[in-house]
Amino acid sequence: MKHISVVIPKGEIVLSCLDGVYKVFGTANTYLKESGEREDDYFKIDLVGIEEETSIYQGVFGIHPNRLIDQVRKTDLVIIPAISGDIGAQLQDNAPYFDWIRKMYSLGAEVASLCMGAFILASTGLVDGKSCTTHWLGIEGFEMMFPQVNLVPEKVVTDENGIYTSGGAYSFLNLLFHIAEKYCGRECALYVAKVLEIEVDRHSQAQFSIFRGQKSHQDQEIIRAQNYIESNVEEKISVEDLADMVALSRRNFIRRFKNATQNTPLEYIQRVKIEKAKKSLESSTETVNEIMYSVGYADGKSFRNTFRKITGLSPVEYKNKYNRHIAMNN
Repeated sequence: MKHISVVIPKGEIVLSCLDGVYKVFGTANTYLKESGEREDDYFKIDLVGIEEETSIYQGVFGIHPNRLIDQVRKTDLVIIPAISGDIGAQLQDNAPYFDWIRKMYSLGAEVASLCMGAFILASTGLVDGKSCTTHWLGIEGFEMMFPQVNLVPEKVVTDENGIYTSGGAYSFLNLLFHIAEKYCGRECALYVAKVLEIEVDRHSQAQFSIFRGQKSHQDQEIIRAQNYIESNVEEKISVEDLADMVALSRRNFIRRFKNATQNTPLEYIQRVKIEKAKKSLESSTETVNEIMYSVGYADGKSFRNTFRKITGLSPVEYKNKYNRHIAMNN
């Protein structure tokens, strides 16, 4: 039997994560019994809290953990669901979990975070120097709070030394599928995927991310450069011209830009241009080449390579998948 402990953080959490855990591992239990591999449930799920009750969605739903953390001495898998709202306040309110999660891991438990639950996982120190992913909406804040973690925001699932993380929103189902496959085998996991209609073996969430700029810093010269980049997407912009514009040396400008935005100036220029191209590909009837020229690219190969690097898809694949005119005619 595998004992799963789903922590119930104090504050707002994403209810679908809890339902998803029950659905995935409950369906696996059904398969194992119907196939004759087991007579009883293989997965046992407990909701583990620091309080006997928590309310979510402004009090619309109440959750009653069936065990408190001091009642759980050992477990096989700790799952941290997605949290929402004020992340700083959430981490402060849920600090009692940090030691408990570290203790469970030291006793042999694996640990999995779903979506923004990665903030709680990272607060334990267990992913310091390890790979971790989370929702693309949380990337900037995560990098600022946990620079010691190797954040890989394009990943849907990470798996390193018994610690798992998932990307944003419903991609947590891909992580639960991954865990079910490790515990029960491919045949059982595929049964779960077919019953729940999970798209399996999805490795990148890059196509879903929306680049919104990174301006939560206070470096006014860098903000000025960012604003210029975003207002002149169609132009060929050089790092030297940006540095001259804000009266900084090239070396100092690159250093300050990287510190402020977590991107080099060139990476930022590329991301702004590709985000503009994505929006045009989604809504315009223009050709890929016309859109390429409109965002300041003249070399088709360079545009395609950069687009694929950032989104995981070619411009044509992205247009065929997301363009509303194509969708209406199919």
